Amino acid sequence: MRRVLLLLPTRAYRAADFLEAARELGVEVVVGAEERHALDEAIGSRVIELPLHRPEIAADAIVEFADEAPLNAIVPVDDAGVAAASLAAERLGLAHSPPTATALTREKAAMRRRLAQAGVRQPDFVVVAGGEDPVAAAARLGFPVVLKPLELSGSQGVIRADTPEEAAAAAARIQRLLGHSTEEASAPLLIERFVPGVEVAVEGLLSGGELHTLAIFDKPDPLDGPYFEETLYITPSRLPDEVQRAVQDLTGAAVAGLGLTEGPVHAEVRVDGDAAAVIEVAARSIGGLCARSLRFGLGVSLESLILRHALNLPLRDTTAAHAASGVMMLPIPRAGVLVEVRGREAALEVPGIVGLEITIAPGGWVEPLPEGDRYLGFMFARGETPAAVESALRRAHAKLEVEVDPNRAPRRRSGSQDSEAGR
Repeated sequence: MRRVLLLLPTRAYRAADFLEAARELGVEVVVGAEERHALDEAIGSRVIELPLHRPEIAADAIVEFADEAPLNAIVPVDDAGVAAASLAAERLGLAHSPPTATALTREKAAMRRRLAQAGVRQPDFVVVAGGEDPVAAAARLGFPVVLKPLELSGSQGVIRADTPEEAAAAAARIQRLLGHSTEEASAPLLIERFVPGVEVAVEGLLSGGELHTLAIFDKPDPLDGPYFEETLYITPSRLPDEVQRAVQDLTGAAVAGLGLTEGPVHAEVRVDGDAAAVIEVAARSIGGLCARSLRFGLGVSLESLILRHALNLPLRDTTAAHAASGVMMLPIPRAGVLVEVRGREAALEVPGIVGLEITIAPGGWVEPLPEGDRYLGFMFARGETPAAVESALRRAHAKLEVEVDPNRAPRRRSGSQDSEAGR
């Protein structure tokens, strides 16, 4: 029986989906995670503890494990596992992107510099080292700008500034999020010239350096700031065919410029008229539960395609199984303790809605962007057209009532989860 090592964050949304895909393929799964005890009971598979935040040490442990239980593939589910996966796969002779390439996707400034070297169109940018004046750097770049921490994901800490005063406030807010005060040495920041237009997400698989596009998602809600909370993902895209081809070509140029060659990729691209610019590239698939909005052929999941590719099995039919589909990442309205989400039954009765998952339990602490690092949950729809899917998701969301108490002490404060949807 083939054996795959699945690298999961400690609290993972997608564990069940990957395990189900593996079961259907007849594949044995071993799970690698930061905290073994947190997953043992929930996973139902063998779990090994790996320090994913220290990729070299994690890779050593994976190779040692493989000496006793040979692996056919290593699949990272989120950003935290991509570095360890590529390092270990290289040493074991398994399909992988070069470790130098996956490392670039984990550090925003390094990725920007490499894409610039490759001539890939992207926002103008500057990296502000700790102690430098971010306001002066933003002014030189030209307003409006977007300030970002270098290593966070999921739009956490990403803030638009239109004036020097807003840039100063944004920089201070990001430093507080990173645990720094004005009296301490500050962390470096990435400042980008704001790119207007609409934003799309590209989901693909790389094989031997060739990009196979699985889906292009429209993001109908404007992402103009000051924060960049993603909500709706709708596929297929409604952009003109020639613009979609340009997006695919640009994504292919970006992954080639970074040196990625194998496995899933998720890219964010801004489109302004006929021009497109790369915002982000990740060496992983779409985050959270968003993959449930995608089905291929006769209902094959994205997780199944990823496992098939990693194990060198035929991918078969990768055409969309439905005319149109989409997901809404449910936003968190305010910081506080989640009391209740009402109206779920009414939302599920909206024609076209096929699923609703609230992923934060009552009593848990919730916080919106830019400080927050996850969503309230995910809602899914299918329909005959992208417009019908978008309408169903908006109508169903209007039926939800989210009660958050900003004054109540949390029963427990939940940690980060597998929440990356884009940035």
